[in-house]
Amino acid sequence: MKDQEATIWEKLNHARVAPLSASWLMNIYSLNLSTSLRMAIADHLGWMGDKGWSHLKLIIQREGIQPELILAAGLSHQHEAKNWLIKLLYESQEMRIEIIQALACWGAEIPVTLLNTILNEKSKAFRLAGLELLSFKAHLLSDEVLLEILNEPLKDFRNEVVLKAIQILQRRNSAIISSKIAVLARKGPEVVSKSALLALGCIGTIHSQNELIALRQELPIGPLKAMSHKQLKQQYRFLVLTEEVKKTTENFNHLTK
Repeated sequence: MKDQEATIWEKLNHARVAPLSASWLMNIYSLNLSTSLRMAIADHLGWMGDKGWSHLKLIIQREGIQPELILAAGLSHQHEAKNWLIKLLYESQEMRIEIIQALACWGAEIPVTLLNTILNEKSKAFRLAGLELLSFKAHLLSDEVLLEILNEPLKDFRNEVVLKAIQILQRRNSAIISSKIAVLARKGPEVVSKSALLALGCIGTIHSQNELIALRQELPIGPLKAMSHKQLKQQYRFLVLTEEVKKTTENFNHLTK
């Protein structure tokens, strides 16, 4: 078996020079192979798109629904694969992390109710995968709905989850979003506070500027206070530049009328 696996690995590693056929990959896939090799074979099929997906379906019929085959279905980016993954998610008695990860690129099409269910799971892996889905869906949601969905992740005790949620919030520029991020800057652990301050600096609106002004006054002397001051200075420059560009555009439009 080791010699057989070594031969397969060699062919996979030289696939760019000597392309492999989907049928060959399908035929060599076996549950007797090591997990890493099965994953590599499935990945190659996933990247083959429609042809790969058609062969993945045959493997699933033969070998059953395996984690690496689920992930490969997502790599194929096929509409049929997406529908199969969503159906599989609803039919599974327990939430499966690999299904959620495989659906990442289709996040915009995932229902809000399902996103809520995923993000209310306690597992760190589930929440991070759910946030990845939400990053594709967020632009379709109102600020209020987005904050409601992010309620649990923003309270998570694991910094990585909160930081991922902040990344999603900082794409918005409303007062309510800036206010929520400012709360995290005040009450979160240092790494979260720093991320929140950077997010307010990136937003670049009068709302985020006002929150930074308040934070500069409230935070105790130390790295966070210094950071709030720095972000405020950068935002001043950004707002001044934005205003100058606006005036230049208005003058140009006036002259070209």
